[in-house]
Amino acid sequence: MDIAIRTALPAEYEALGELTAQAYLDDGHLDLNEDDDYLNVLRDVARRAAEAEVLVAVDPRGHLLGGVTFVASGARPWADVARADEAEFRMLAVSREARGRGAGEALVRACVERARATEGCVRMMLSTQPSMRSAHRIYERMGFVRTPERDWEPFPGLRLLTYGLEL
Repeated sequence: MDIAIRTALPAEYEALGELTAQAYLDDGHLDLNEDDDYLNVLRDVARRAAEAEVLVAVDPRGHLLGGVTFVASGARPWADVARADEAEFRMLAVSREARGRGAGEALVRACVERARATEGCVRMMLSTQPSMRSAHRIYERMGFVRTPERDWEPFPGLRLLTYGLEL
């Protein structure tokens, strides 16, 4: 499948927010309900786009397949684990219908390319839930390695695994 990666357009923010929230809800990665604050964060693509870079994967007809938030060199508030000389990506989501077609990997590759193009950036970091095994396979296939010394809990009971890729 031919997949294009580009910066999200404001007209796509709402749809991408819903796609991202639905991916987290449908896959059961978080114990969320429709009133959960984190769902509001996932849906607020406009804020992420104002403070970081939001990328989308689209098919040749322009249909939205997925998205990701790229955070350059430890930029706050979106960097959870990246240090000043590292980049990070967050909130990687692909629609259920588009899975297995390369959109997730294409989004990760675009983030890695941006990190490599960032002066002084030495590593790409990410956090992931233990249950996100299909994503782990993508990361490992691309050369990311586990960095267990940097695993963390955003709140008690939710342990996140970290991976890093030396650039």
